[in-house]
Order: sequence, then structure tokens, then C-alpha cells
Amino acid sequence: MGTVSTSPITEAVPLSLCAREPHVPADRLVAEMVPPPRFDSVRFDTYVPDPQQPSQTEAVTVLSTFAAGLGGAHATGSGRRRWFAKKPAAPAAPRGIYLDGGYGVGKTHLLASLWHATPAEPALKAFGTFVELTNLVGALGFQQTVKTLSGHRLLCIDEFELDDPGDTVLVSTLLGKLVDAGVALAATSNTLPGKLGEGRFAAVDFLREIQGLSAHFRPVRIDGEDYRHRGLPEAPPPYADEQVTKAAYATEGASLDGFPQLLEHLARVHPSRYGALTDGLRAVCLTDVQPVPDQSTALRLVVLADRLYDREIPVLASGLPFDRLFSEEMLKGGYRKKYFRAISRLTALARDAKGLVDQ
Repeated sequence: MGTVSTSPITEAVPLSLCAREPHVPADRLVAEMVPPPRFDSVRFDTYVPDPQQPSQTEAVTVLSTFAAGLGGAHATGSGRRRWFAKKPAAPAAPRGIYLDGGYGVGKTHLLASLWHATPAEPALKAFGTFVELTNLVGALGFQQTVKTLSGHRLLCIDEFELDDPGDTVLVSTLLGKLVDAGVALAATSNTLPGKLGEGRFAAVDFLREIQGLSAHFRPVRIDGEDYRHRGLPEAPPPYADEQVTKAAYATEGASLDGFPQLLEHLARVHPSRYGALTDGLRAVCLTDVQPVPDQSTALRLVVLADRLYDREIPVLASGLPFDRLFSEEMLKGGYRKKYFRAISRLTALARDAKGLVDQ
């Protein structure tokens, strides 16, 4: 995290997320489907395989070969008709890669490296989380999303979420259309409800959940030590309202909002625009953090937390610590992995914001 620029309190007026209602054109939504800034510089040669885990070295080799094979003409999907073929074409090799491994083995690093290594211009490659993909469908509509992505060489989906059967069917249907159009796929996934403590979602389960798409994916196993903490991270203690407000005025490019008001505002902005909501921000300052009142609000906050984390924007807050955002019922429910992830990411951003106080 770089140093956040500050200016005298008399020269900086905080921005407000609640005052922003971004209108994002469809072409920008798709253009922004690239690896997050924190993965801008990752490549296969910056991935350091564990010598005790040969599957990690093998994964790099498999993915490098896969990327190199995507540099030619747009592939013919399994469902695309060959109008002038006199006989059926031989079955094609799998046009998808599924990275199968636990937390902390570098799946996102490798997925982003695959995107960077694929020899095609960025406009022909897309990278996003499962949530970003479902939000894209929500913003553009199903048919327009198919049309928009069908000309791509590669679609990378990080954290394929299998805790919502409706969304799983929606995205599986979308991917089926894209495979038919010749788009190559690569994915990682999270765990299903009830399997949170296992740390990984086995490839056999992933392929079963996506049903008809399973034949298009080649599982690539990545073994390694699970080094991430499984429980709730300990959030730093919150600051007083006065400290947060003073820091917001003293920090160039900071926003200042009341947390309850921000939650209400998020309901009026489509989640596909949350990235645009943070445009130009150097820090987010929140007062009066309270427990999230309901699941719909909680899921919107998860998306905002992901966008802030992707952009490495520190978050300074007063009120409750972030590890008390979600109720015990939420943390035991079907979306608990999303809530754990949001707590972890907001906590990391809160630690990054410590330098904003008392400058």
C-alpha cells in the first residue's frame, strides 16, 4: 500500500459516496473486466512454486500451454455449425480450465497470469469474479451479455459461487452459450454451504454443480499448505467520529459518509456500478458503523468491500469494529463465506488506514 497524499485541513473537502450516482455505459462495464490492480504485475514467472508441491509447477506448465493455444483465430465452439463441413468434426479438447485447490495456493495469481499470458488484446479477454459476472447480466440483460462476450478469446471467473442455485444455473447457461461461440473459460470456485471449514471445493463437486458444462473443463489440481486463518480476523479498534472526520478533511481524495446512510444509498445504485462509485478515491471514511440490518443489505456491502479491496482503498471507520458487522445467524447461513470474506477484506483495509489518523 502506497502512502496516501494529505493536504492541510483547510484545503481538502471530503467527497461523499452518497452523493454519487454513476451511470456506467455497457462498454465500460465490459472493459473493466480485467484483473484487479493488485494483480496488475503478476505473471507465471512471478509465481514461486513450493518445491514440496510438484503440482504447483505442473499447473504453471499446463496453464502456459493453454494460454499459448488461445492465440490463433477465434475457436469454433462445440455448438457452432460448420456450414461447409462434409462430415462432423472430431471432438475438441476441453476449452476450459478449472483450478482446483485450497486457500492460499495462489489460484487467483495463476488465473490473472493466464489472462496476462493469453496472446490477445485486452478487449478480447475478460476477467471477473462470479458476482461481477452476475451483475453484468443484471445490468445488460442475458442476451446482450452473450452477444457482448461471444467475441472474446478468454473469460476468467474467479471465486465461482455455488451457494445460490439460481445464480449457478444462470451463469452455467451463459457459459454454455459462450462455449458454443468459441470462448475459452478458466475458473476457480469457493466452497458450498456446509463445507466452509474444508478449505477447498473439490473438482468433482464443481463439475457436478455446473452439470452440462463439465465436459468443457479440465481440472488442474494445485496442492499446497492452507496458510490463511479460518476464523474471523481481529479487526482494529474503531476510532472516534471526530478522528474520522478530521482525517477525511486532512486527506486528499477521501470520502466521508455515515455508514447507515451509505447502506441506504447502495440500494439505489446497481452493484455493477460500485466500482465506478469509488472512482478517484484515495480513502473511505465512515462514521457510525452499525450491524448490517438484513441479508440484501449485507450482500450489497460484500460487493462494495470487494471493489474497495480490489482497488486497495483504505477504510477508516468509527462505531463498531468490522468483525461485528454481520449477525451470528448470517455467519452461520448459506452466504457466510461471502461475509467472512468481506470482514477479512474490510479489516485489511482498516489496518491500511491507520496512517490517516493524527497526521
